[in-house]
Amino acid sequence: MDIMANSLLAAGASPAMVHAIEEILEFTSLSSALCINIGTLSPDWIFSMKAAAIRANECQKPWVLDPVGVGATRFRTEKCIELINLKPCVIRGNASEIMAVVGASIAPTKGVDSSRSSTDALEAAKDLARVAQTVVAVSGAVDLVTDGKRVLGVSNGVALMQRITATGCAVTALIAAFVSVNPNRVLESTAIALALFGLAGELGAEKANGPASLRMHLIDALHMLDEQSVMNRVRIAQL
Repeated sequence: MDIMANSLLAAGASPAMVHAIEEILEFTSLSSALCINIGTLSPDWIFSMKAAAIRANECQKPWVLDPVGVGATRFRTEKCIELINLKPCVIRGNASEIMAVVGASIAPTKGVDSSRSSTDALEAAKDLARVAQTVVAVSGAVDLVTDGKRVLGVSNGVALMQRITATGCAVTALIAAFVSVNPNRVLESTAIALALFGLAGELGAEKANGPASLRMHLIDALHMLDEQSVMNRVRIAQL
């Protein structure tokens, strides 16, 4: 939650990390977007997640799902599928997670670490996007974003970002913020969020000595992004 909230603040958004059912409906109604992350599961939190997703749909607010570690246990996978049935506008995960969601992986996932490349999961992502009527983002060396028909590839980022816990969670939260600003272009908003977060990682890596310092410099770089850096260094391609 820490890096998610700080990444949102650095990008100019205003995060609230809310779990209690007593306030989740009110907060969801007030928000511009909802991000649901299943990294930590408990019966109370699952109930709140579902209630928030339902309220977001009622209020026509975009909501984004991060299926952290789906496929690692039957319980986690079942709850993830139940949330997908509540119609998120974006699902972002690593290749193993996306493949596990669609039943394409016969082996348990590595949890939050991916044992597959994003290109391995492309067809699974397109199938999921079509069936769930959503946009699916697959993080990897090249991030892939698809609505089931179109596919965008995002080539920003550095490998060292994988050594910082919850960078995937942070970029999912950033996707929710970007989609809230431009809800009619969910595919493009998702790709841009991935690209800017990756670019911040590249800029941060120029000053970092390792994962811990990269975490600090990444958030600083996200805060300091300027138009020239974005125009010159963002790498998004239609595939």
